[in-house]
Amino acid sequence: MSLIFSPRLRRDLRGYSSTRLTKDIGAGITVGIVALPLAMAFAIASGLSPQVGLWTAIIGGFLISVLGGSSVQVGGPAGAF
Repeated sequence: MSLIFSPRLRRDLRGYSSTRLTKDIGAGITVGIVALPLAMAFAIASGLSPQVGLWTAIIGGFLISVLGGSSVQVGGPAGAF
């Protein structure tokens, strides 16, 4: 068992193909259409500006994708407000 942290993304990029990239772009657009308005709504409901929700969704989604999770996990705002 290795005690050195290795982001999941590093392992997932081995053998990555252009076909998979095309599918991932389509999935990303679909998730973005749902997640970005949801993040804005959460910010407004919390008494903040919609821009705060957008930045939080973008930065949080990026960090989740880079640092952890599963190769099939969707990272973003959750409806369990």
